[in-house]
Amino acid sequence: MPFAFERRAEFLPESSDELLRSIPAAPGVFALRGADPAAEPYLTRAADLRRRLRRLLAPPEVLDENGHPVPSKRLNLRARIHWIEWTRTGSDFESTLLLYRAARSAFGPEEARKRLRLHAPYVLRITMSHPHPRVYSTNRLSRKSLGESFGPFHSRAAAERTCDAVLDLFLLRRCYEDLEPYPEHPGCVYGEMNKCMQPCKEGNPQACTPEQYAREAQRVFDFFLTRGQSLLDEIGAKRDAASEAMDFEGAAALHKQWEKVRAASLLADELVRPIDQLRALILQEAAPLEDEPRPEAAAVFLFEHGQLCGPERLSTLGVRAVREQTAVGSSLFAQPLMLAPVPLESEPEAAAPTLLTPEDRARAAIDALAMHTESTPDMAEFCDYLSLLRRWYYRPEKQRSGEVLLPNPDGSWPIRRLLNGAARVALGPPAPVAPADREAAKALKTKIIHAGREGVEREVPVLPKRSRTRKAVTPDEIL
Repeated sequence: MPFAFERRAEFLPESSDELLRSIPAAPGVFALRGADPAAEPYLTRAADLRRRLRRLLAPPEVLDENGHPVPSKRLNLRARIHWIEWTRTGSDFESTLLLYRAARSAFGPEEARKRLRLHAPYVLRITMSHPHPRVYSTNRLSRKSLGESFGPFHSRAAAERTCDAVLDLFLLRRCYEDLEPYPEHPGCVYGEMNKCMQPCKEGNPQACTPEQYAREAQRVFDFFLTRGQSLLDEIGAKRDAASEAMDFEGAAALHKQWEKVRAASLLADELVRPIDQLRALILQEAAPLEDEPRPEAAAVFLFEHGQLCGPERLSTLGVRAVREQTAVGSSLFAQPLMLAPVPLESEPEAAAPTLLTPEDRARAAIDALAMHTESTPDMAEFCDYLSLLRRWYYRPEKQRSGEVLLPNPDGSWPIRRLLNGAARVALGPPAPVAPADREAAKALKTKIIHAGREGVEREVPVLPKRSRTRKAVTPDEIL
């Protein structure tokens, strides 16, 4: 669908103050256009739309003797602007995505990529379609290589560090040349150190056969596909067998090898997946609607099939994030998420209102987003969206707002985790209940009993009965 801003207003210098007051003092993306519709707009994002527009469109502060504005270093577009377009956003992630879409529509894909400084992220590719597969880091993606590429990584150094750690566990070749094997091939230093199966010496008794090398390449592919679990299970089974056979020295050596494999698997972040299977849900704060002081909803974005779509509002009505504290100090009775079906829309009086559970609303939001990701974009746009996801995900934890959710092993989405995350994003982190002051409650109870014995005419509150869950009774409940 063609891109369009939510609001558009004509800018007149004589009524600029009234117009600027109507623009929200909130984050968003805006475009300033002149009278010529074919001219390029001034397009950017801002943490405060009203303040940024006042700085660009305010009347000049200094005038000369003839009443003309004195040139200043500050950019002022008051005399050139005829239209103002803007869209309010709820988070920095949404502003960046919206700015990319607006720049792509206004300037074209290449200029938008240049303005936002988007570069294809680095991935690790294992060339399974080659007669002699190898693993290497690259940032050049193609349709053919998507099924053989794993990523995205934070940087080229992170990808190469993971590649070296994984190749130390296997005997795959590390040379970059297009092999033409023959028995008298000189080989390389890795073959001399027994770190390569030497497929270049095909036909030599000391070298491997093509079938053996293909099996080793498949083991490496399975390692990346299962995030190292395939090799961990293989070594773990050998370690257990050695332990049962009372070969404790061999079991200890296998355990050290298991720890090395575990360390190599942890070098790749959780987001590193096969590129053609990469799916993620991103939760951000939602932009409030009109006359809404604080939105009780989260904005959901979906990355799937190489597209990044959203936002879709997910209401937290009926979802309450709490962390209750029990009297016995146990977490068995803690409720991290309270769910209740509530009506969202009123139906005709003759019909009963429809009750939608939070789970139903979450599934409806995901289905609405999935409708926009059915088609696969071209590779340039694919890399742009992948770069936007990588740029946000690999930010420092204190600077990265929102949450990311990856699918379950069976491909389904974690609905409960999605609702829990939406509650944290929209309502804030759950605060613990204040501990009960037992001494104050006991003293207040004693005071009430003494007042009743002395015949004081006063209303004695009924103390709440203790429940079987032994929930603490606070002084506020007694009063």
